[in-house]
Amino acid sequence: MSNAQAKTPYSSRRRQFLAGSAALGSIGMLSLAGCASSARRASMGHVVVVGGGFGGATVARYLKKWGGGAIDVTLIERQSSFISCPMSNLVLEGRQSLADISMTYAGLEKSGVRRIQAEVVDVDAQGKRVRLADGSSLRYDRLVLSPGVDFMTDAIGGLNAADGKILHAWKAGGQTVALRQQLQDMRDGGVYAITIPAAPYRCPPGPYERACMVASYFKKAKPRSKVLILDANPDILSKKALFEKAFKDYYGGMIEYRSNQAIKEVDVATQTAVFDFDNVRADVLNVIPPMRAGDLAVKAGAVALNHRWASVNWLTLESTLVPYVHILGDATLSAPQMPKSGHMANQQAKVAAAAIIALLRGEAPATTPVVMNTCYSFVSASEAVHVASVHQYDAQEKTFKTVLGSGGVSSGISALEGQYAWAWAQNILADSLSLAG
Repeated sequence: MSNAQAKTPYSSRRRQFLAGSAALGSIGMLSLAGCASSARRASMGHVVVVGGGFGGATVARYLKKWGGGAIDVTLIERQSSFISCPMSNLVLEGRQSLADISMTYAGLEKSGVRRIQAEVVDVDAQGKRVRLADGSSLRYDRLVLSPGVDFMTDAIGGLNAADGKILHAWKAGGQTVALRQQLQDMRDGGVYAITIPAAPYRCPPGPYERACMVASYFKKAKPRSKVLILDANPDILSKKALFEKAFKDYYGGMIEYRSNQAIKEVDVATQTAVFDFDNVRADVLNVIPPMRAGDLAVKAGAVALNHRWASVNWLTLESTLVPYVHILGDATLSAPQMPKSGHMANQQAKVAAAAIIALLRGEAPATTPVVMNTCYSFVSASEAVHVASVHQYDAQEKTFKTVLGSGGVSSGISALEGQYAWAWAQNILADSLSLAG
């Protein structure tokens, strides 16, 4: 039994829950009829996928699954393993370790995806090639970029000189572990301050969940400590009433929330955040900078000058600026009310996979896709809440629009929601990474 299973006694319910969660393996009304009918024919083309997160891993898997063996798929990812960002705040709480939320790409390789561990440094869109850090290059017929986000650290004075002392930990990995260590080293009675950038940013409810997870750790280990949320937005962006309830009922007197707090600069030596009308000093300062599309989308020419995000044709996820290049996930200029989340990247990947298969066949892509999103947030080590939404493609406006009356939020905070959150995480990982079980 893994550490994750040992800490999650209800994981045995996974199969029962997954039976009712088939939506993760589909994209609603998008017709995929005939996607696998080309089984074992000669290759229709080579698709290179760059980035092995929820978007990239999922599109690679479904190109092979729906392409019936007729498409060569290469996934290029610089990391050796997949680390689940949606569960990384539990590492800060102490409930999980980084190893618990890390997976291999073996399932994708077994499904026929060729995986290369390397870094792509440039895209030659005209020559339809990607160049790797070792100087080699790879040709493609279609290119899928799932580069995630990069951080606009220049927007906050002094942050580039922080030298690892002020962390964002907004990409699960080494900084997650380092921030956990800072919290462990902090004195009891100290202050942890988290700054939240103005929307849009990756995972809207994530910072509020993080505040809860840090407070949960403090309640056990440093009960005299305080959590200060400094939000550049005018209010809590997601699950507002539920988070406010958690702040009051679970962590009353420990969590303080302040809105309209746009950070201007940091003083690394004193761990001070500077705002227009106030300076805030903390024992642990966790600064999440503003975000934009990952560097590779910019290098590929898929981000317009003076813009932050990549614009796409939502029927195909193909860039509106660069032909034969598709952009997924957090890097996109999101449709109205479409969150930047792991679940949404997984859904977009399936729209893209079906469209790419059709395009390689010389056919028109489906015109009525529906995608959905579910986002769970832990508010204690075992209790969670969720928000869900459904998005239908609107042919007239050429974008996805939220289906009226769809989705919603949890009726309350509960341990049952925590169990669903764990089952959701296992399900989407299995779906994206082609894991057995």
